[in-house]
Amino acid sequence: MTNLPPPAEELRILDAELRQLDLRRAVLLRRRAWLVHTLRAAAAAPQPAQGTGAAPGGPPAGPATGPATGAAARRPETTAPGVQNVLLVLGGVLLTVAAIAFTLISWGHLGIAGRSLVLGALTVGALGAPVTLLRRGLRATAEAVSGLATALTVLDAYALHEVAFTGADGVGYTAAASAVLAALWAAYGVRLGIFHPLPLAVATAHLPLLLWAIAVGAGPLPLTAVLLATAAGGSAVALRAVSAPVRVVAVVGALGTGAVGVLSAGWLCWSASEPGSAARAAALLVVAAAVALVTGRFAPNREIAVAAAAAAGLCLVAGSAGVLRVSVPGEWTVPGCQLFAILLLAAERTSLPLPLRQGLVRAAVAVQGFAVLWAVPLVAGSVLGPAVQAVTPWSGAPRTVRDAVFAGVPAPAHASTVPLVLAVVAAALVVAGRRTPRRPAVMVVALVLGWAAVLVLPVALQLPYTAGLVTQAAVVVAALGLAVRSDRADGGPSPLALTALLLALLTSVDLALLSLASESATIGVLVTLTVLFGAAGRRPRHAPFTVPAALAHATALACALGASAGLRPPHTALLVLVVPAVAALIASRSSGSRSSGSRATVPVEVAGAAAGLLALALAVPDPPMLALVLSLGGVVAAATALRPERRAVGWAAAVLLPAAAWVRLATWEVGTPEAYTLPVTGPALVVGYLRRRRDTAVSSWTAYGPGLAATLVPSLLAAWDDQHWLRPLLLGVAALAVTLVGARLRLQAPLVLGAGVLALVALHELAPYLTQVVGALPRWVPPALAGLVLLVLGATYEHRLRDARRLREALGRLR
Repeated sequence: MTNLPPPAEELRILDAELRQLDLRRAVLLRRRAWLVHTLRAAAAAPQPAQGTGAAPGGPPAGPATGPATGAAARRPETTAPGVQNVLLVLGGVLLTVAAIAFTLISWGHLGIAGRSLVLGALTVGALGAPVTLLRRGLRATAEAVSGLATALTVLDAYALHEVAFTGADGVGYTAAASAVLAALWAAYGVRLGIFHPLPLAVATAHLPLLLWAIAVGAGPLPLTAVLLATAAGGSAVALRAVSAPVRVVAVVGALGTGAVGVLSAGWLCWSASEPGSAARAAALLVVAAAVALVTGRFAPNREIAVAAAAAAGLCLVAGSAGVLRVSVPGEWTVPGCQLFAILLLAAERTSLPLPLRQGLVRAAVAVQGFAVLWAVPLVAGSVLGPAVQAVTPWSGAPRTVRDAVFAGVPAPAHASTVPLVLAVVAAALVVAGRRTPRRPAVMVVALVLGWAAVLVLPVALQLPYTAGLVTQAAVVVAALGLAVRSDRADGGPSPLALTALLLALLTSVDLALLSLASESATIGVLVTLTVLFGAAGRRPRHAPFTVPAALAHATALACALGASAGLRPPHTALLVLVVPAVAALIASRSSGSRSSGSRATVPVEVAGAAAGLLALALAVPDPPMLALVLSLGGVVAAATALRPERRAVGWAAAVLLPAAAWVRLATWEVGTPEAYTLPVTGPALVVGYLRRRRDTAVSSWTAYGPGLAATLVPSLLAAWDDQHWLRPLLLGVAALAVTLVGARLRLQAPLVLGAGVLALVALHELAPYLTQVVGALPRWVPPALAGLVLLVLGATYEHRLRDARRLREALGRLR
């Protein structure tokens, strides 16, 4: 079945189609005239005679000879209509310039009769000549002469003012003259069907009202009304015009005067000091909105209709906001704008055309966006402001939350209604999200806005400090609960659940920073957050986010407890070490799981490693405590290395445990470290030997590397500063024995460690003699020896590379 539109709508469609047909017909007629002229010019051109040297229908037998043949072969660079137009335009311009010069310069040499006779005769002749030219089909020439005629009418108006109306006001006379000229040109163009007078008349018609208002000394409000009236007239002409140039001129004029009028009305409305003035300016904005709606109603293009309706909606909201600004307290202006924007949404249930409804909806959405931007400063301050408390922790609980957030910084003005603004936008998005295919994205935005509304509520209402902490804690609980509920509803991870988790993490950090103003609040908040995120970590899908957050808050809690107990930072490090131990335990339990909880293993281990580094940093000022922290960290690393997939962590244990021993020995000022390291080396080598017997795949570095390094490295460090010969001798003998054992058993770790220590001991022992030899040699000998060595190395480079490759392969074959 065919859905017929209403008669009025069908009539508008038919009118638009007829206008399009008229435009197309005009274009085709112009194209036909050009083609006819081109064919006539081609037919009138002389054709080259075929001689004996050319066959009929074929190319000439030889090259052209003579200038006539070459000229005929060349194509013209310009068309005949183009030459014609240039000549006509140039002639009209020259005649116009001559008429202007005559009027301005030679006018005074003639009497009143001569002046009137000359200028009148020129004008009448120029106006009448196109009639004769059109009868003879010379339309282009008629257009050129009519252009001269319109210029002469302007000169007539000027001359008339100089002769008959010398006492008249210039602006008022210009207004009257422009009105008369616009009417004359319009009638002249319509009567004769000439091209250019109509656009010129439309452009001139925008001046009379504005010039008249200026002439009578109208104020800003009447001037604005005149601009809007002119824009309305231009819009009407643009909608009814058939000629494209006339429509373009009308659209440009309407947009220019309308934009200036709307801006002027908005400035008058928002700068008014009392409701009456604001209401009068708002009435002008209502008029502008009505003009825009009417224009959109009859606009032939859908995009133009939508844009016009959106502009109308913005004008209505701006006018209402200007009246509210002087009628209610300042903080209620933006909520009032939101209310009017919501009322615009009711246009969807009206009988307005679809483009107008869409434009009004877009205007309402734009107003809501501006309202959200207005709330951004308070939201940003509420999120970033608590970081200031980290500079001066436990300085005392402030009276209100705003004092804690904006400490020493002025808070945004008129911000008490920001939560309401954000909540309204969030609610509108929730309602709109039910009817849109982009529901997940809309719901995520609504969640963020709702979170921001609750977050800034204590700051906007200046609630007490404790109430602010409780509110933010409630936000964390609600966000975590929403994340769990969203996963249950969707059967898997969803954007809404992920957003809720991120908002919970952000709020928890903000809450922890905000609590730093008070000692009791800090401990209470950190305990609450640790327990809360630890409980949320039982959900496998959330564990990669919540468990590391719980460990981070637990680390901060350990530092706070240490500071509250009066412990020095090195002693507080022992409390912090509890976090890496717990992290290792949690990671060991989650790594074997096949569920999504195994994804939390790496984040948990990273959080534990970060806490361990913090403990080391805290213990650095106290060497004995640093040794204890290193040893405990080594134990945690060794326990982690027991898991098959974390064998590489054993290297960290191999570094931490000897480091702890060395720090302890240095603290005790021990001069004979072998007495303390040999008892460790013996059992370590036995354990490594037994392990290699059970598992031949274990490398020599894992089995014997820690035990050998526990004695060789401290002894090497001690021997480097030892001035006696006994320790270097014994260490060299031991390193030689280790090297030989490694070579005999083909073990990489003993061979590399023994050879390295032996080489360093030998270098240490030979260093004094080398120094004496170098000092006794002439200064030119070392550079000469260095050059000789380089030459030898360069000569045998390839051979040395092969030897180095063989050595590397031999070491690689060792176990």
